[in-house]
Amino acid sequence: STLFNYQFLLHPEFYVVLPIIYSVICAVGLTGNTAVIYVILKAPKMKTVTNMFILNLAIADDLFTLVLPISIAELLLRYWPFGEVLCKVILSIDHYNIFSSIYFLTVMSVDRYLVVLATVRSKRMPFRTYRAARTVSLCVWLLVILIVMPFTVFAGVYTSPEHMGRKTCVLSFPYPESLWFKASRIYTLILGFAIPVSTICILYTMMLYKLRNMRLNSNAKALDKAKKKVTVMVFIVLAVCLFCWTPFHLSTIVALNTDLRMTPFLIGVSYFITSLSYANSCLNPFLYAFLDDSFRKAFRKMLECRPA
Repeated sequence: STLFNYQFLLHPEFYVVLPIIYSVICAVGLTGNTAVIYVILKAPKMKTVTNMFILNLAIADDLFTLVLPISIAELLLRYWPFGEVLCKVILSIDHYNIFSSIYFLTVMSVDRYLVVLATVRSKRMPFRTYRAARTVSLCVWLLVILIVMPFTVFAGVYTSPEHMGRKTCVLSFPYPESLWFKASRIYTLILGFAIPVSTICILYTMMLYKLRNMRLNSNAKALDKAKKKVTVMVFIVLAVCLFCWTPFHLSTIVALNTDLRMTPFLIGVSYFITSLSYANSCLNPFLYAFLDDSFRKAFRKMLECRPA
């Protein structure tokens, strides 16, 4: 959220546009994800393995949108007034947002693959329980916390001598800073994109191959209607996540391989890419409501006006 901070100071119009964009993402994301959390926890029929992963995805998105107002305040005030501890918390949650979504979607893809595999082989999966999904979700959270820990260590308040002692919340790397910066981008690219996305692509390729062979060798349907709908929903949620996050990671590849001079256009593109990645946190609830009947019914029931 603090990319190109000093160049950004030269363009005051960003101080108006970005807070508006972030405020919309915050309001929509907080409302939608809180509704998803409420529906899953409140409705007994919603306690399924897939919904346990969706619940954790919504919690991760909600956590991010909850702290977004602090980033908005920093933009409006044009400096960081909240101290060192909160700086570490905010930048850590900012990085949780990078890793948590894709890792929960990877787990959901593994789950979909196992469901398809069991269906193709006409086998039951006694180990696939709501309790097991809860344990797996906890393991994902611990893994993400471990991955994000280096960013928590390097997060800090930087006082700029060039801008009258203006304080900003940034990743403060030791000397040589450029080498550490490149290492952090490669680290994020590999762990936050290359490994999980490759895993997901392999899983979906194998899944489609098995379904295709099933159709060739049997008249029976590879998946019943409900399982097929859930698989399609997971695939679309994944596609939207990749649409929002791929430009962010592609910009990393560009930053590592070129030495571009920062221009107003490039600064604008950088913030557009960041805003697009942030927007992913508010899109998923709409996808669930549009693609899943049980979510749609639960949302509708929640919005019903009941007489006092």
